[in-house]
Amino acid sequence: MSKADERRKIAKKKLKKTAKLLLVSFLMIVVCAAFLSFAAFAEGDTLVNINGDSVDTLEIIETLTLIALIPSILIMTTCFTRIIIVLSFVRNGMGLQSTPPNQVLIGIALFLTLFIMSPIVSTINTEAYEPYKAEQISREEFIQKATEPLKEFMLKNTKKDDLMTFANLANTTDTKPEDMPITTIIPAFMTSELKRAFTIGFLIYIPFLIIDMIVSSTLMSMGMIMLPPATIAMPFKLLLFVLVDGWGLLFKALASSFNL
Repeated sequence: MSKADERRKIAKKKLKKTAKLLLVSFLMIVVCAAFLSFAAFAEGDTLVNINGDSVDTLEIIETLTLIALIPSILIMTTCFTRIIIVLSFVRNGMGLQSTPPNQVLIGIALFLTLFIMSPIVSTINTEAYEPYKAEQISREEFIQKATEPLKEFMLKNTKKDDLMTFANLANTTDTKPEDMPITTIIPAFMTSELKRAFTIGFLIYIPFLIIDMIVSSTLMSMGMIMLPPATIAMPFKLLLFVLVDGWGLLFKALASSFNL
C-alpha cells in the first residue's frame, strides 16, 4: 500500500469521526431541548426567560430544527445544486483530482448562489424579515411571505413536465403552478436542476474529450503505447481553459442561465 492510500484512509477516518461528533452534538442539543420542554410542561410553565423576555420552549425547539435544516434548504431551494455540479464536471473534465479543492468549489458555489439570489434575498428581507423583526407580523405570516419569492424563483426554473410528474404523484387538484404546495414544487425543481446541470456538464466535457482523443491517437501513431494519454493531455486542457478565459465564461454562463 502506498503512502497516498494510507493518507486517504487516515483522512477518511478523521472525517467519519468529525461527522459522528457533530451528529452526537446535535442529538444532545435536541434531547436537552426536549427534556427542558417536557420539564416545563410537567411544571405547567412552558416559558423560558431569555434576556428578560419570555420565550416558549417549543419555539426554541423549532428554531434549533430550522438551524439544522438550513443546509438542506440552501441546497434544495436555490441555484447551489446546479453550480456545484457544473464545477465538479469542470474539474473532472480537466483530469484534476483535487484541484481546486472541495472547500474552494463549495465557497465559489456559495458566493455565486448569493450573487444570483441577491434580489430574492432582498425581497425576503424587506417583505418578511423586517416586519417580523419589528413584530408587525406573526411567525406563520413570516414563513408564508418568505416562501413566496423562493416559490416564484423555483417555478421560473422548473420544467413543466417535471412539475406535472410530481403533481400527478401527489394527486393534487391544483391546475395552476402558483397554487401547488411547496412540497410538490421543491422535488420538481431539484429534478430540473439535476437535468440542466448534467446537460451543461456533458457540453463542458466535449472539448476535453476531443483533446484526449487527439493526444491518444497521436501517441498511438508514434508508438508510445505505454505512455498514459491523460498525463500528456492535462497541460493542453489547462492551456486551452486558461486561453479562452474558462472561469470567466463559466461563471457568466451560470449566472445568466437562471430565470429571475
